[in-house]
Amino acid sequence: MVFSTGMVGYPESLTDPSFEGQILTFTYPLIGNYGVPNGKKDSHGISNFFESSRIHIRGLVVSEYSENYSHWQAEKSLSDYLKEAGIPGITGIDTRALTKILREKGCMLGKIIVENTDTDYYDPNAVNIIPNVSPKKPQIYKAGKKRLVVIDCGVKNNTLRHFLNRNITLIRVPWNYDFIAAGEKFDGVFVSNGPGNPALLTETVNIIKKCYDKKIPTFGICLGNQLMGIAAGAKTYKLKYGHRAQNQPCVNMETGKCHMTSQNHGFAIERKTLPKNWKIWFEQANDKTIEGIKHSKFPFMAVQFHPEACPGPVDTENLFDQFIRLI
Repeated sequence: MVFSTGMVGYPESLTDPSFEGQILTFTYPLIGNYGVPNGKKDSHGISNFFESSRIHIRGLVVSEYSENYSHWQAEKSLSDYLKEAGIPGITGIDTRALTKILREKGCMLGKIIVENTDTDYYDPNAVNIIPNVSPKKPQIYKAGKKRLVVIDCGVKNNTLRHFLNRNITLIRVPWNYDFIAAGEKFDGVFVSNGPGNPALLTETVNIIKKCYDKKIPTFGICLGNQLMGIAAGAKTYKLKYGHRAQNQPCVNMETGKCHMTSQNHGFAIERKTLPKNWKIWFEQANDKTIEGIKHSKFPFMAVQFHPEACPGPVDTENLFDQFIRLI
């Protein structure tokens, strides 16, 4: 059971693979008032409005569901969208009280019980759920001459859009696909966001270690940040209630500037375990957790937040340009 403090962006949040297996509650009271957009795709076959091909949450809890919706791009109601996917939603809940419990006690297992029909608890952190959100085989999106391998642990569509809009050809591969051994030709590696416990992804970590050994420019976001940290020798830990919103302040330790960021994660890198040849790049302004790491010498960089946002602010979008300059 997790909460998000975002006021808008529920179509993007529901289809964010990082929410796989979780019951989501929004702290903002009014949800559903602008409906759900259409499923049209761009020339690459990527959805224009959703962050993946399906809803990833297990359930939705809101204070007040808007029965009437209005938006020029809306195609259906949020209720109909959830029904079509077989995802339960419940309204009329005191989400303020619920969020206070989650903040004080931490994220916990939860159930939505309907008319005394009970169900077993499900713990998405106890098993490796990445296979549920990662592709089964490689896929290529053709653009420019530079080629980037995307290790897809649950990548958001807007991340793909950012690279394609910058004329980068993408080789999207499964979470455990050894593209180095397979002989793929590429200029850099991107490690995506995704759900679950990073400590369970040993196969992905071993692939990242190979990238380090070959000094391949590597960039990670969210889960990718944690996996790159583990590959470097650091450890991760579970946050009490995580960071899920579009208003999280992060300080760039190189410039001293604070950026508003979009976030969705429940784990973080343990500060004291980060090796000396790595430096803390970004820090959370609220709780001082690590929000970004960078190697002191080689082209390895990662951030815990989402510079591609969607939903959220675009303050840190230039990180894509910084990485592309490395390749």
